[in-house]
Amino acid sequence: MRKLVLSALLVTASLFGFSANAADFQAGKEYVELKNPVPVAEPDKIEVVELFWYGCPHCYQFEPVINPWIKQLPDDVDFKRIPAMFGGVWNTHGQMFLALESMGVEQKVHDAVFNAYHRDGNKLDTPEKMAELLEGQGVDKQAFLKAYNSFGVKSRAEQAKKLAMAYQITGVPVMIVNGKYRFDIGSAGGPERALEVADFLIEKERAAR
Repeated sequence: MRKLVLSALLVTASLFGFSANAADFQAGKEYVELKNPVPVAEPDKIEVVELFWYGCPHCYQFEPVINPWIKQLPDDVDFKRIPAMFGGVWNTHGQMFLALESMGVEQKVHDAVFNAYHRDGNKLDTPEKMAELLEGQGVDKQAFLKAYNSFGVKSRAEQAKKLAMAYQITGVPVMIVNGKYRFDIGSAGGPERALEVADFLIEKERAAR
């Protein structure tokens, strides 16, 4: 009986501890509230965006933390990745991501692309180098090159650039909740803490509906 009471107290303390931490999240501290909210793709859902770059070491280190979190998101949350495109190889990599996404294979090769850059030293700075890597992952080389150079992918790349400007981002990885709130690993206090901020803002948006 004593163990049950102690267990209940520990659970209660844990819950209160989480609530206290969540209650400490403040606009201007852990996150920024955008002055001009950006319209979301699906208004009936709560949108969560991660802006990233394949060449970013912090994005690479964030992957094993954010991926399990993505898998357990509820149905009313719409998660999406958007490549940050600040010129040069950022644009090249962003166009690769969008081409793979248009082909429906991005999730299949996402880790392989990250590993090629950070673990194997393959900078993937030309479409040909990308196609060679992707061919080894079961992606048709010519189909990828066609998608990479397509008008549709180039149009989506321009849209991604405009979104990054609207979100007023200056670095990655950065997360946006429902087009209203922006935060990054640094402002949140670490990778795990960033996801707590995301959960807090998701619940904030859910409660406001």
